[in-house]
Amino acid sequence: MTVSPDLRLDTVPTIGAPRQASPDLLRSVFRRHAAGVAVVTAHGERPVGFTATSLNSVAADPPLISFGVGTTSSSWPVLAEAEHIGVHILGEHQQDLAATFARSGADRFGEGTRWSVGPEGVPVLDGVLAWLVCRVVARVPAGDHRIVIAQAVAGDPDGVGRPLLYHHGRFNALRD
Repeated sequence: MTVSPDLRLDTVPTIGAPRQASPDLLRSVFRRHAAGVAVVTAHGERPVGFTATSLNSVAADPPLISFGVGTTSSSWPVLAEAEHIGVHILGEHQQDLAATFARSGADRFGEGTRWSVGPEGVPVLDGVLAWLVCRVVARVPAGDHRIVIAQAVAGDPDGVGRPLLYHHGRFNALRD
């Protein structure tokens, strides 16, 4: 760890007055948290997908991931029943794709989205940094969301580029 010579260890950071917990407080705090951007896909009667910043690696053995999804999301009815899902790590060149999958009412699998049917029939997006197809093992109620836990069954980590980030309500690129 490198410590700035301007850093004084004998000072205490200024902390504002605490606010009562609320949805607005949580959103405000997490706007300051930079997160990688992923798209989660599934296939039912039609392909569905949404942009997620809540993706986490849970365990290496077995290889488990998790993400949150709102139960009012247009994707939720398919995700609630899907046996398999796709997880796609987006690159900084894919801000438009992230915005499409984040926008309510958008034709997410329309003409502007390049994708193919992958393992287990899951929609797999082209040109992403990495992707996994996972078998859903649990859906855990969490307020107005569900936390989906899934085990990887196939994937490709070899896309080219740098990751897309989400910070302060905007898509951003990683800076050195």
